[in-house]
Amino acid sequence: MRVVVFESRRAEEIAGMIRRHGGEPVSAPALQEVPLSENGPALEFARLLSKGEIDVVIFLTGVGAGFLADAIAPALSRKDFAAGLRTVTTVVRGPKPAKVLRDIGVSPSITVPEPNTWRELLAAMDERVPPAGKRIAVQEYGEENPELLSALAQRGAAVMRVPVYRWALPDDLGPLRDAIRQIIDGRIDLALFMSATQAEHLFQVAGRDQAARLTAAFARVVVASIGPMCSQALKRHGLRVDIEPQHPKMGFLVNEVAAQAAALVSARRKAG
Repeated sequence: MRVVVFESRRAEEIAGMIRRHGGEPVSAPALQEVPLSENGPALEFARLLSKGEIDVVIFLTGVGAGFLADAIAPALSRKDFAAGLRTVTTVVRGPKPAKVLRDIGVSPSITVPEPNTWRELLAAMDERVPPAGKRIAVQEYGEENPELLSALAQRGAAVMRVPVYRWALPDDLGPLRDAIRQIIDGRIDLALFMSATQAEHLFQVAGRDQAARLTAAFARVVVASIGPMCSQALKRHGLRVDIEPQHPKMGFLVNEVAAQAAALVSARRKAG
């Protein structure tokens, strides 16, 4: 089976997993993570953390946590960053940011349970560290999360956004455009999406001319989504999500696709 994958940073890893299960990966990177230069909010965060003027720091991604440490390095060394984090409540949205913190010697105060959406994050905070009256810094990932920010503010928190990178289209759009053509031409059996932004960028590159044809073509493709937020983005574009793993991790996604794909693809081909 031919499996289109829109992952960028871990493209080789996921391609290898697909090959081990007998699939043929079609790599079509749909985004790149671009660190923000001259990051004023990050440096302001460093200043406030060092002065003890932050109560809670929320880390939403592992990549973002690493970028943040690099961005504030001119003002706050990793040693001092870690020391500052030990004086506040740290909330991590899953194992990746947790690992980044542990690597610098910080044990997270709260680890958000799966599926690691902003809803689970809020529930964990409501139970362990109610936001009311707290000064909360939120490390953002590519774009802001208005639902999370609004919910924290409604609970009486003073919220500081700390963007550390933005999502952009890849420099080379050739593989993504080729994947769009292959999907429309019926040459793809499965599609794996690892983030909501991959879905948004796919349809952005397709443009108005191809969007309707692309959506229609996905009726012949088995669609797998990493988790709830990604699935919501796919459904906004009219795509049916066939597989969503119990655990929102790449390995679980590939394993569940391998277990279910043959039957789903067969049924899709008969229906088509």
